[in-house]
Amino acid sequence: MSRTGTARRTETVETDAGVARITWRAAKDARLVLAVSHGAGGGIEARDLQALAAVLPGRRVTVALVEQPWRVAGKMLAPAPRTLDTGWRGLWPALTVPGLPVVAGGRSAGARVACRTAAGLGARAVLALSFPLHPPGRPERSRKDELLGAGVPTLVVQGGRDPFGRPEEFPPGGHDLVEVPHGDHGFAVPKKAPLTQDQAMDLLTGAVAEWLDRLREE
Repeated sequence: MSRTGTARRTETVETDAGVARITWRAAKDARLVLAVSHGAGGGIEARDLQALAAVLPGRRVTVALVEQPWRVAGKMLAPAPRTLDTGWRGLWPALTVPGLPVVAGGRSAGARVACRTAAGLGARAVLALSFPLHPPGRPERSRKDELLGAGVPTLVVQGGRDPFGRPEEFPPGGHDLVEVPHGDHGFAVPKKAPLTQDQAMDLLTGAVAEWLDRLREE
């Protein structure tokens, strides 16, 4: 799938959890906004977030890359889930400024935030990248209730060897699930895998783009 150059704009937003930052990748004649945040161990430079920001504006989807206040402040550790939710809720009005339906999303901890808050904020849908279904090696500590309780159409994109939950571990429910074969929690694939890293990202962005197209048609 081809990648297109897009206009970038960055803004800061005051929230009750501190100052958040949004990097906009605007689409021409956009029909949706996809707002995606990072996980607890990284930022918006994650390969999946950057791939979506490069591809989706060409599909009439404006992408908003969201940095939570703790990340903007330069802290190394993410705060408690309640504080993450506070930051996300506080910046949500800025995401609705374009006047378009907003799909809430994120990777890992950011996916959990999106699931927990989507219905209350009026999100059109949720995109959950590398949803951490459980801590590695602790399947009994399932977070399935967060996923199943999102209350809006949800797409999970999961690496085939993600230690936080392989695709076959996910419970049935009102969500779609796409596997990135051989991908780990960051969607990295081994050099010996039958698909390249670029092919893995093309699979991910293609699946998300097709899902968003279906949402726009509903």
